[in-house]
Amino acid sequence: MDREQREYYLRQQMKAIRSELGEGSELEEEIEEIREKIENRDLPDYVREEIERELRRLERMHPDAAESATIRHHLEWLVELPWDVATEDNLDLGRAQDVLDEDHFGLQEVKERIIEYLAVRKLRPSHRGPILCFVGPPGVGKTSLGRSIARATGRRFVRVSLGGVRDEAEIRGHRRTYIGSMPGRIIQSIRQAGSRNPVMMLDEVDKLANDFRGDPQAALLEVLDPEQNNSFRDHYLGIAFDLSQMLFIATANLMDTIHPAFRDRMEVLRIPGYSEEEKLEIAKRHLIPKQVEENGLAREQIRFGDAALRELITRYTREAGLRNLERRIAALCRKVARRVAEGRRSVNRIAPTSLEKFLGPPPPQAEEKLSGAMVGVVTGLAWTAAGGDVLFVEALRMSGKNQLTLTGQLGGIMKESAQAALSWARSRASALRLGPFDLAEQDLHVHVPEGAIPKDGPSAGITIATALVSVLTDRPVRRDVAMTGEITLRGRVLPVGGIKEKVLAARRAGARLVILPRANEKELRELPRPSLKELEVHFVETMDEVLRISLVDPSPHGEDRPRSQSERAAPEPALSI
Repeated sequence: MDREQREYYLRQQMKAIRSELGEGSELEEEIEEIREKIENRDLPDYVREEIERELRRLERMHPDAAESATIRHHLEWLVELPWDVATEDNLDLGRAQDVLDEDHFGLQEVKERIIEYLAVRKLRPSHRGPILCFVGPPGVGKTSLGRSIARATGRRFVRVSLGGVRDEAEIRGHRRTYIGSMPGRIIQSIRQAGSRNPVMMLDEVDKLANDFRGDPQAALLEVLDPEQNNSFRDHYLGIAFDLSQMLFIATANLMDTIHPAFRDRMEVLRIPGYSEEEKLEIAKRHLIPKQVEENGLAREQIRFGDAALRELITRYTREAGLRNLERRIAALCRKVARRVAEGRRSVNRIAPTSLEKFLGPPPPQAEEKLSGAMVGVVTGLAWTAAGGDVLFVEALRMSGKNQLTLTGQLGGIMKESAQAALSWARSRASALRLGPFDLAEQDLHVHVPEGAIPKDGPSAGITIATALVSVLTDRPVRRDVAMTGEITLRGRVLPVGGIKEKVLAARRAGARLVILPRANEKELRELPRPSLKELEVHFVETMDEVLRISLVDPSPHGEDRPRSQSERAAPEPALSI
């Protein structure tokens, strides 16, 4: 008899022997069930061989043996993984564009990148999936964008939350020698998706940590490398799984905490905060219909006017993202829902005058602090993980012994910027006409309000220098001016990061003129023109230009007046948009 007949004959004999001993009936059924599952599947040869080898071990083992449960669990994972299951990509570029536009307003750079991927996939089906990283402040739609990409491409979507993960085994899995071992999150998510080519979102990769159990970022290096992730080996499975056809999307709020080698494997797409016009459109298209439905209202029972939405955006929700705006809209919907449930007459239209009645008085805003020019007080621009923000720098001069005091929880880099700004000002004492007093007998105090919040970075250099020169010359600073840039000892203005977020923050704060380093001019051109509406942007290279623009000349009548454009004598005309 041939080999297959002999194996069948021997299995029947073994089955009869175990039946006589009164054991193995359930085990035999499990083994037969596993063989039936893999019989008609197109599994890779090495996977089929591994399953057969484990089945032979299980057949020779007593059902009550301790290792029997471990082998069964391992076989369960091997059989249920989608080795041969893949969804077909929907390569209709027009439909994909419509889906992305329907789910999200704006974000043109991200949408264009996804359409490019589908176009390449259409021309070359064997093209490996890209590894994208969306970087932006909270609430701009990074996670929801992954679901839209999955819907546009026709793939399944799975999300892996990596915030706070500090064990390498969470990524690579535990070895089977450990009690309670299981595969890592990558393999678990693939089993959950039921496809070997899903859209996998690695959420909050900048929140990964490491300790004595290993570095998860190092474990992800293999996962996110297109050259080697076609043979990703999970410690629990013990055999390779092909990840090259998956579309990986990582999200992060900032890139500083990500390892350079890890960052190098990803294509970074930055998502800045939304402008006022974009928030207004998103609220009308997405947020309001969603909250009206979730709060059990009909569309005719509540209506939002454009003026009320603008008031809600500008005075109640100063943020880069949309979460607080959605909460405010939900609060308004709940107020109306209560009136409807009580049988009272509902408010059909939300007007600006009704916002304070429903939501209370708006929180104090930055533009309330921007009224009137003051000596030694300058508005700077800062970048945080939550988007751009305004930063006020105050300087004060008093009699003393040539000491510089810095307060406001300033970091080491920011303190060094203040020292550099003071050194430049002292070196230009005669040119700047710093006053008849002796600098060696003066103390200077620089303070940044909101002292409970730590602040650091070099981008406040020109802001601190302007505050120092203002207080030393008794010349007020225009309060409608916001600025950012690093200063050198020679008074040159160096480029800084987060320009898009900072400009949007300046506009939200009500500033009318923004001073930026000349080297950052190209970055500003990427912003849509409506975002720069009512803003006058000046690009500078030296501190002399900054002072000509920002400082105010005392008028002959004792009143402060801003200097005109011709009086500032800037070397190049300003960019007014």
